Amino acid sequence: MKYVVRILILIGLYGFTSCSSSNTEEKLNIAVAANMQFTVKAIAKGFTAKTGIECNLIISSSGKLTAQVEAGAPYDVFVSANMKYPKSLYKSGKTYDTPRIYAYGKLVLWTMDTLQSPSLALLQEGKIAHIAMANPKMAPYGIAAQEVLEKNGLDKIVENKLVYGESILQTNQFIVTQAANIGFTSLSTVIATPMKEKGKWLQIPENNHTPIAQGIVQLKNDKRKAAQSKQFVNFMFSSEAQNLLKAYGYGIPSNN
Repeated sequence: MKYVVRILILIGLYGFTSCSSSNTEEKLNIAVAANMQFTVKAIAKGFTAKTGIECNLIISSSGKLTAQVEAGAPYDVFVSANMKYPKSLYKSGKTYDTPRIYAYGKLVLWTMDTLQSPSLALLQEGKIAHIAMANPKMAPYGIAAQEVLEKNGLDKIVENKLVYGESILQTNQFIVTQAANIGFTSLSTVIATPMKEKGKWLQIPENNHTPIAQGIVQLKNDKRKAAQSKQFVNFMFSSEAQNLLKAYGYGIPSNN
């Protein structure tokens, strides 16, 4: 079957857009944390090739997606950037099962200024006017970035330089357009094909922040698609999907 996957830009609360007139109700609606924007396309392509099941991908921050699910958004699977949000949906009865960790995210400092070598020390310098990071209130990578600043005694020093994206997706836009001189993003972003030749980056040692354990959970939406959404969750733990996650810079849980 021909592979079809669309990344949908959120409009309003949980509006869909699509460049096709095909019926989205026949596809799985998969809510995806923004750090997975490139990786999930490859995974969805493999899933569709194997099962014939097509997917709509809705990309946003984990916090915003959680709020939309709680408000009734018609999503079938939630691919989160942490475990907190899927666990909260499980506790509120919005999921079939408990969430599972499918990968561990990694944090980097990224800049488009190739004359600069990214470092935490660089953040203090006067030539750095704006530092981008995802909003810690909505995005797990923002929480990790905030922990890095606090651990290294930089949070008060650079607080007036910080500019917040509502997700890693918007944070990346700040960095790529140089609205920010430098910023925190996911390793998966900077090694993805569209971005790997852009700028310079430095991976943040993982002992600088709480592990970014990313969870997936099957949502109670359309019962007619329950078997298919379960298939997608299971596919995330297949060797094919796990190898893709590793290729895109994620750590894999040892029990997978």
